Amino acid sequence: MGPLEEQDLDSRRTVAEHDDGRGLPDDGRLGGLVQIRCHKAQCSRPLTRPTLEGVPLSRRHFLRASAAAVVLAPLAPSLAACAAPEDVPKVEFGAKLPVPPLDAGTVDSAGGSPVRTFHLAPQAGTHEFVAGKAADTMGYNGAYLGPTLRASRGEKVRVVVENRLTEETTVHFHGVQLPAAADGGPHAMIAAGATASPEWTFDQPAATLWYHPHPHGNTEKQVGLGLAGLFLVDEAAPPSWGAATLPHEYGVDDIPLIVQDRRLDSSGRITFDPSGNSIGTLGNSIAANGVLGAVLPVTTQRVRLRILNASAGRWFRFGFADHRRFHMVASDGGLLAAPLELDAVQLSPAERAEIVVEMAPGESVMLKSFAPDLGRVNPADAFGGGREFDVVRLDAATTLTPSAALPAALAELAAPPDTRVATSRSFTFSGRQINGKTMDMNRIDFTAAPGGAEVWYVDNVNAFQHNLHIHGVQFRLLDIDGAAPPPERAGWKDTIPLMPRERNRLAFRMPRYADSQYPYMFHCHLLTHEDQGMMGQFVVADGSAPAAAAGAAGSAGAGTGSQHAH
Repeated sequence: MGPLEEQDLDSRRTVAEHDDGRGLPDDGRLGGLVQIRCHKAQCSRPLTRPTLEGVPLSRRHFLRASAAAVVLAPLAPSLAACAAPEDVPKVEFGAKLPVPPLDAGTVDSAGGSPVRTFHLAPQAGTHEFVAGKAADTMGYNGAYLGPTLRASRGEKVRVVVENRLTEETTVHFHGVQLPAAADGGPHAMIAAGATASPEWTFDQPAATLWYHPHPHGNTEKQVGLGLAGLFLVDEAAPPSWGAATLPHEYGVDDIPLIVQDRRLDSSGRITFDPSGNSIGTLGNSIAANGVLGAVLPVTTQRVRLRILNASAGRWFRFGFADHRRFHMVASDGGLLAAPLELDAVQLSPAERAEIVVEMAPGESVMLKSFAPDLGRVNPADAFGGGREFDVVRLDAATTLTPSAALPAALAELAAPPDTRVATSRSFTFSGRQINGKTMDMNRIDFTAAPGGAEVWYVDNVNAFQHNLHIHGVQFRLLDIDGAAPPPERAGWKDTIPLMPRERNRLAFRMPRYADSQYPYMFHCHLLTHEDQGMMGQFVVADGSAPAAAAGAAGSAGAGTGSQHAH
């Protein structure tokens, strides 16, 4: 970072001291809409994609595409008015932790090339977080949450999504490296009663990924009501290196753990109140796989927990009540190079961590969330911090099946691209905006080359947290304010926390799938922020891209992705 850049960043930080967290609505005209055929005739309206033509929208489409970004932005309160985070009361632990059903799909070879096909049906239902008190919820193939999908690297997969809701939705495949048309972003809306069938070929290392809806302006509600599930990708063949000895029997010693805070009223119903602080809705109850006070019966010496923070805005710092050490073996994008010994691991919304903990016969230990390290945070915004709460109790059987010892090495991590020949871009997160822009469904912020090397400089100039998720890629965090990242963030990631007044530098390669029609998203994964417009979009296109699209990259300084020479 050069002297001028540093000076500019300092000036932005000074302004940010007085930032009230509000996103300002954009002025100017929105681009035209180009219609895309839906998979099934029942779609209530055509799907849309953004263009770069300066064609004004009709009033009806303007209201649909921009209501969240323009109308919701004033809801964000000032920092001075922030309420304290919700207390998480003690609960009785005793309910057995449910394990989401494992769905390996079905393999169809009728067309000559095998396709592993899954079926997801988002639908409404009811679920009891509190005994005898039913809450209205949403789930995939059931009332709450969804099955764990599983496929292998190299397989072609198809996910048939039948929308049984009374409202439109999408299914975004978070962390999956796939074509933009299959990514399930806000341009891939599935109308009530309609069906879509995205497909792609898995070409990434084994990892714990997930899926959830992504309708712009309505993501927090749909995820908050229960639309979420894990998607596991395995290696094509058992690895010859140490990862083969990790616990791997699903539901026995390899346990999915979807952790969410939920704001429940006195009737046990889910409520939302994003106006209470600068972060959004914070829950007063902690659910693990949809259950409060869950207990995991442990039958093996070591157990692997695949932890997903599926909350809208709460940070978790997971550890055990007796402060025992455990080993982190994987992050968002897959295995670490070697097991990392820790006593706590912190996850912002949408991040994942795989940990292995050792148990003794007959013992019980509580998995907790300790007060997270929130960096240089405004004390009024210490959301999710200052309080400890229990998540899941692990109860070991009196006799445990022996487990293999953890290996010294897990995987050979691919190196990030050479930053000396990468395209560099700068992004400033402030309030509910990125580079001073609120999400516009009809504005492409920049165009990138297929497979091109990228280095991003991402600054959070606020006195409260954000985080960053980039669709379609896994990246490596190179440094934070010039210092090496903590080891738990040194592997491949698709989501990272953006702490107050910090600069993160990361490197990756763009997706190799050229498509000037469908964009990928990048955004804050605090869902209130995302819904209120803290999101941008880019297309990956080769030299045959339309002139208008190609021009977007050249004028990116006026959009959301500011390019600069490295």
